[in-house]
Formats: sequence, C-alpha cells, structure tokens
Amino acid sequence: MKSWREGYALRMLGLRLKSAILILVSSVVSISGPASAQNRETPYWASIRVSKINMRVGPSEAYRIEWVYERPSLPLKVLRIKEGWRLVQDADGDKGWVVARFLTRDRTAIVIGEGDAPMRAEPSRLSPLLWNVEPGVVGKLGDCETGWCRLDVTGRVGWMPQDRLWGPGEP
Repeated sequence: MKSWREGYALRMLGLRLKSAILILVSSVVSISGPASAQNRETPYWASIRVSKINMRVGPSEAYRIEWVYERPSLPLKVLRIKEGWRLVQDADGDKGWVVARFLTRDRTAIVIGEGDAPMRAEPSRLSPLLWNVEPGVVGKLGDCETGWCRLDVTGRVGWMPQDRLWGPGEP
C-alpha cells in the first residue's frame, strides 16, 4: 500500500511531466511560427519604417555597414528572407541586408528620372498640372491605372506617370 507521500510525489511528478510536455510543445509552435513567416513569397515591396536604418553586406550585425538610409518611407524591393533579415534593393539598384522589423509593407514610391515630374489632377497628360515634383521625393502610393499612379506627397495628392516612379507595379 502506498503512503500518501508516495501518492503525492507521483501526482507531482505527473504534473511536472505534463508541464514539461506543454512547454516543449509551446516552444516548437513558437519556433515554427516565425519559420512559416519566412516562407513569404519574394520579391515584394516594403518601405522603411524608421528614421535611420543600416544596410549591411550580410544578414547579421557582424557584417559591415554598406549604407545608412535616413529616409523614412523610402521604398525597397525585398528579394530574400533570412531569419529576421531582408535582402533588399533600392531605387539605384544597390543591394544589401536590413533588419526586417525596421520595414513595413506600406506601399510607397520615389520619383526617378531627370528633371521635375508632373503631378496631375487626373491620370492623363491633358489633365491640369497640380505640381512639379523633383526626383528623390517619396510619397504614399495609391492605385495605378493606364500608366499613371496616384501619389500622396505629404497631403498633396495627384497622378504621376508610372515610368517616373520606382515602387509601383510588380516587384
């Protein structure tokens, strides 16, 4: 016949074993969560979420810094995913690794090309000119249609020729 202490010890051992199994299962689930997020389709568009971000030559803080971006909302094309890091390409074609948490999926675009780009009231060359926008200006990207994209530059909204923007369309 078992003493109450032996019965208590067996119940406690059973509870500890159940707790250990629960912790193990929880750990596996939490580890597999980010791993499944790593399987996202690439390429895709992202933009910089912070005021300053380092682009490194490899996916770790041990790698040297290639560029420092100080342009919040700058669009980047994400080419590869690796454990909390993203291999990105900027509008000039430069590639490097950035920390994923400093990016957002918000769609933005940067004005490219030579000279000012026209921002018009409607998606047409015949539409009234609202503003001329310099290359390098970044704005929130809206819908694109028939070669024109809606762009919001600090509250000034209009339509720009899609070929003057880097960031719209398929990545």
